Amino acid sequence: MPFIQQFDPTLRMLQKVLDLRSENQQVISSNIANADTPGYAPATMEFEQQLHDAMFGGSLKPVVTRAGHIPVTPSDVSQVQGTITRQPDTTGIGDENGVSVDREMIRLAENEILYEAAVTMLNKKLAALKYVAGDGR
Repeated sequence: MPFIQQFDPTLRMLQKVLDLRSENQQVISSNIANADTPGYAPATMEFEQQLHDAMFGGSLKPVVTRAGHIPVTPSDVSQVQGTITRQPDTTGIGDENGVSVDREMIRLAENEILYEAAVTMLNKKLAALKYVAGDGR
């Protein structure tokens, strides 16, 4: 882990958000690319709740009482991986492809906006650190 990230958890969180948003972009792009594939079940990636729980802890956070126990939830932001689920088409109409290109384009635009927001926050954080390191110059 880089030296500066040891003292600033915000940098770690923003880096993880960028990684997860990038992976989400791949999932959405795959759905759009397979819009005409018969029987294709679109995938969705969810990570926001895991990220929130890793940062702030859930309302009922499990406790590991012995060293051999497997952690139930991520205890650190770096452990958040996200969950990819597939939703098969249940309409029974057509080729059983459940991709809605309009819905995927909306998800793509939303993901892009949130990615850009994280980049902006990261840039502002780094600019503030640069300002402080430069004695206010």
